[in-house]
Amino acid sequence: MRHHFSMASKLVTLLFLLHFLPLKSYCSTQQSWIKAGYYYSGSETVISDINSKLFTHLLCAFAYINSSNYHLSINSSTEQKFFTFTNTVKLKNPLVTTLLSVWVGREDSPIFFSMINQSSFRNSFIQSSIESARFYGFHGIDLCGVLPSKSSDMTNLDTLLNEWRIAVVSEAKNSSKSELLLVMSGHYLPALDSVSYPIESMMKNLDWVHVKAYDYYVPRINNFTYTHAALFDPMNGANTDSGIKEWKRRGFLLSKLVLGLPYHGYAWTLLDPNNNAMGAPAIGPAVTADGSMGYKFIKSFLRSFPSEPVYNATYVVNFCTIGPTWVNYDDVEAVKAKVSYAKQSGLLGFNVFQVGNDDNWVLSRAAQGEDDDQHNKSHRLLIILPTAVAVVLLLSSIICYLQSRVIKSRCCIDSVKRLLYKVRIKILDAEDLNGNASNLQVFSYSAINAATNNFSSENKLGEGGYGPVYKGKLRNGQEIAVKRLSRTSNQGLEEFKNEVTLTARLQHVNLVRLLGYCTEREENMLIYEYMPNRSLDLCLFDPSRCSLLDWGKRVDIIEGVTQGLLYLQEYSNFIIVHRDLKASNILLDNEMTPKISDFGMARIFGKDEHEANTGRIVGTYGYVPPEYVKKGIYSMKYDVYSFGVLLLQIISGKRNTRYYGTHDNLNLLDYAYELWKEGRGFEFIDPSLDDSCSYYKLLRCMQVALLCVQENPVDRPSMLEVSSMLKNETGAINNPKKPAFSIQRDENEEGKCPLQEKMCSVDDATISQVVPR
Repeated sequence: MRHHFSMASKLVTLLFLLHFLPLKSYCSTQQSWIKAGYYYSGSETVISDINSKLFTHLLCAFAYINSSNYHLSINSSTEQKFFTFTNTVKLKNPLVTTLLSVWVGREDSPIFFSMINQSSFRNSFIQSSIESARFYGFHGIDLCGVLPSKSSDMTNLDTLLNEWRIAVVSEAKNSSKSELLLVMSGHYLPALDSVSYPIESMMKNLDWVHVKAYDYYVPRINNFTYTHAALFDPMNGANTDSGIKEWKRRGFLLSKLVLGLPYHGYAWTLLDPNNNAMGAPAIGPAVTADGSMGYKFIKSFLRSFPSEPVYNATYVVNFCTIGPTWVNYDDVEAVKAKVSYAKQSGLLGFNVFQVGNDDNWVLSRAAQGEDDDQHNKSHRLLIILPTAVAVVLLLSSIICYLQSRVIKSRCCIDSVKRLLYKVRIKILDAEDLNGNASNLQVFSYSAINAATNNFSSENKLGEGGYGPVYKGKLRNGQEIAVKRLSRTSNQGLEEFKNEVTLTARLQHVNLVRLLGYCTEREENMLIYEYMPNRSLDLCLFDPSRCSLLDWGKRVDIIEGVTQGLLYLQEYSNFIIVHRDLKASNILLDNEMTPKISDFGMARIFGKDEHEANTGRIVGTYGYVPPEYVKKGIYSMKYDVYSFGVLLLQIISGKRNTRYYGTHDNLNLLDYAYELWKEGRGFEFIDPSLDDSCSYYKLLRCMQVALLCVQENPVDRPSMLEVSSMLKNETGAINNPKKPAFSIQRDENEEGKCPLQEKMCSVDDATISQVVPR
């Protein structure tokens, strides 16, 4: 019996590890970066109400520059808040760091630029800022609102930052105190009208720069609806991703950038309530004088109406239409996506504006990867765990005693583990999975863990929106690929069930084969056949591997993807819209046969259905058509659009997330169209495909691809027509108009083919004829 109690104690230890180790590792990772927030002293938020445990740094705003002596001044009506700020927020979080924020933007910018123009004025400001920070008990100073203006002003800013850092270092040395932090808020672009911030000085003298990644479009200025804080923008509007890339291009270290997160949104009044898509005409602000609304106000406002907000994953924004009012803002999904982007991009952290706009700290918890359930998990465990441990101990000892009479102790342990597993985890819709995926194998966690060498980093193949993918090898020697749902993923149970139930029904040589799944230990893992040549994007964009893709191989891939889509749209029992066709989702086996993968976002249509609408906008930047981005409408033409983008990438070897052209201002589609229209399509083709015999066939692929990416889905061909055009069964094809998301001016698209006449009437440009047989 002593032996059985020993085994039970091991199981209890196992339960402790399963529950607590993830919590420990999670907390440790969260401490490694900046979680900052502005507190606006003019707001009604009480300082003691701030949940400072959710932040590493808090900035008290604002102090101002006195125009007569250039000393810092604080409004008498709010000065008491500055006196008590640090001590108050430290009651809940003794480790929080506080900063005094100095406003120098908009109407105060002339005072600031006048100050930095003279040495004596700068010295007066610097000494006053240090003295004020110490006097009010802050640990650092923030310079907020500076925009790149004249070159001479930026030269003076360079000088100010150098002198400021020297003074801060000297003051700390003489006072034996820690150095004050020096930080600054920056425009989302480091240069405006060819005038740039002093990048080198900012990197050398500032602890970090927080990028103001919001207020790109506001209703008091723009007479059309648009997201004010887009992370991405396929229409090439102002967006955070392009700004971050520009900071990097100009040499600023991303590890010293902090991403600004807005806790506010804007409301527009629509010109026509029936036209409420992104970019719809508007006649000015709604709800408030300038249209601005704090997140707390927005949530309260929306609760009064039946309309459901929509999350758009392409722009990473939430929006809602209520009659003539169009509101856009960042909710939990958007905040999580932006924080994930900041981590993946190697930024230093995030900085929210402003903490008082949060609603019960929902956004702040989301920003650090918590929701309310996770926040209270440890408290619930402390209540439940003692009882659970006693029950587990008793149950384990009884079962072990009984089982020891008929089986060996090893079997006893396995039986107890299985019993505990059945009690402990939730089986997600098991009947539904078994009924629709009876031909799939249900893998145990231990089998997958062993196959992937405990999910080791050496076995990791990559990571996508669902989570990391690992290479594995089963005991029978079969190689597998394991896709494991990440805890921070925006995808989840719906995508997992969709992949399992849908993929089990589909069988085609150009579709990846799902072998099975695993749901033990609250995991949602998908197990696929392993593809030795990985994904198409690795071959296309890796200089060391692109040589594998000669024209013959690319033709095979184009034809294989075409056949896979034809099966989904025409030849299966249902019409399947994939909704995430892209280069990374085209896998290549050992013979370079393409296989479409990742059906987590796919949707089934009946044979008599043509289109559908969704309130949850998902997909991958650069592959999503405009009607889906703007209105959530999707149909078979969605995948045709994605195929067009993919086809352009295959023939050019170019990424669709970069800009091209003489001024680096054209996206991939615009660049292809411009060259095709000017009869310079050969400049678009991948230089490694130097084959005069296939030149016209490549240009025909280019023309077909441009037809697939037309703005209006009606102007796009079906996949049957695409297949026919690529095989040239019908001869001449239409000339494309400008592509979707184009920044080029409208022109008369009708007329003669811009390429030579023989380009429009080539009879032998069939993919079938150039495939090596």
